[in-house]
Amino acid sequence: MSLVYLILGGNRGNRREIISSAIDLVTSKIGPKTSASALYESEPWGFSSELFVNQVIAIKTDMSPDEILISSQQIEVQLGRVRNSVGYEARTIDIDLLYYDSVILDSPDLTIPHPRIADRRFVLVPLAEIASEYIDPLSGKKVIEMLQECTDPSKVWRLEEN
Repeated sequence: MSLVYLILGGNRGNRREIISSAIDLVTSKIGPKTSASALYESEPWGFSSELFVNQVIAIKTDMSPDEILISSQQIEVQLGRVRNSVGYEARTIDIDLLYYDSVILDSPDLTIPHPRIADRRFVLVPLAEIASEYIDPLSGKKVIEMLQECTDPSKVWRLEEN
């Protein structure tokens, strides 16, 4: 089984409930969750909009990266995701594949590791919570080092548990 890190996030609707539903669907369709970060609220990255809620989870799966991509996109649609443009936009849910074991993949449909991990504080903060010692297969750096070197000025806040 492969170890996979996903980030789930959204800024439309009941953000916490939608992420919880997405995690339930991921674990039933893709594979069991082995760990999860806290929920974090963050400023939008790359566009102006409402604040996002994000969470990183680790799962174990027998699925290929392409199968995970297809399943993730089906889950997004099931939870009300509508893609209106090719750029960044507000959304109910977004599920991005960050890492798949130590695989490096660059295809027209999917790039692993996710190409902008090191540039996004909203990804690195929750990822470092559950995988600080994970080594990025491209840079050779630990996630915690990537976070310490990240120049993204956007704010990320840990949400309190209800």
